[in-house]
Amino acid sequence: MKKILEKFKNENKILLMLAFFSISKGLWENFRQLWLQDNNLNATEISQILGTATFCCVIILIILAKQLSLDRIKKIISISIFVKIISLIALYALNHTGDNTLINVFIILDTICQNIIIISIYPFIVSIKKNDKVYSKRKLVEYLFSDIGILVGGILIGRTIGNLLVNYNICLLVSIIFLALAFIIVINIKNIKVSKEKIELKKTIQYIIKDKIVIIYILDYLIANIAMNTGLGLKMLMLTNGLNFSDGEATNFLLAVGLIADVIGIMALKYFTPKNDYLTLTIKFGIRMVLYWIAYISNDLTMCLIAITWSILISTAYENITDAPYINRIKNEYQMVFTNMRYIVGLVGTSIGLYFAGIMYNYGITFNLGLSAFFLLYQLSLAYYLIYLRKKEKH
Repeated sequence: MKKILEKFKNENKILLMLAFFSISKGLWENFRQLWLQDNNLNATEISQILGTATFCCVIILIILAKQLSLDRIKKIISISIFVKIISLIALYALNHTGDNTLINVFIILDTICQNIIIISIYPFIVSIKKNDKVYSKRKLVEYLFSDIGILVGGILIGRTIGNLLVNYNICLLVSIIFLALAFIIVINIKNIKVSKEKIELKKTIQYIIKDKIVIIYILDYLIANIAMNTGLGLKMLMLTNGLNFSDGEATNFLLAVGLIADVIGIMALKYFTPKNDYLTLTIKFGIRMVLYWIAYISNDLTMCLIAITWSILISTAYENITDAPYINRIKNEYQMVFTNMRYIVGLVGTSIGLYFAGIMYNYGITFNLGLSAFFLLYQLSLAYYLIYLRKKEKH
């Protein structure tokens, strides 16, 4: 394999590594909630584990942000992938042992490593080559191969290969194999010359807090992640337990809807973006909020499925209106740190949302959607206000 990799440019090696990592991530994340449930953890415990793991990521990423420099990124990614492999192997061995304490520890460790890898990939690519085409390739590889990971899981789960029945733990093992391939590739990326200059975290924070619009956007982004994860943070459990999908049916449903969502996102950007930004936000978040309220009030499972489907379908659309104007306000020299900070804020929102998701799930999945709609109301209000401030700024 080493001889084969020598033929690849470094940026292509990173993309190949990202492809194997994304397959592993998509496969494991899709069945992680069900794996935990199969190990006798209930929805509240699962949401608490995932929420705690996500919050721990925030602390680690803040620490890393103070020390991060481009010359250390390869080492950080390599160590993170290695530790993630060890964590997944440990989880594989802990299956059905009943040792929930160790399971919790390795789930947290796995989640921390995964988020460190995700946040470090693009700066790693930038250290070698920077242009819009490479950035687009990175996003395409991440989304596409994550979906391929889900597809692999959907094909394998429940099938018998020889005398072996493919269950959640076998899918975890397959995920480890793809992750090991990513590790082999990353350690074979060599001869990278980068600056050792550290990222100016304090200077970036001082720059950001002077911009009222960016501060409000960060708050809006926090609430958006709380809303999204309160509603759909436990979507596999909602589909399998609440809506009576089989694990294979739920996987195929999420894969199909996710792929259609990617197409809708592209089509919306090119053809279906209204000239009125208020209308665009209403389409993306307002309709979602109304469907969630209807599902909650009617307590109808069919309405829940419609609301969940719409939420996923519209999730990748209109980021050019909801995010891009505020991200692009940031000067180039502060973009890398700001992106990391935004990601950290998103993780805080995800953590809070997962905790709420576990609590609401005990009352029924309509309560997940009802509370999410409550947060969506605040999110939408802030988003409308941001558009008002942007328009006012132009005059």
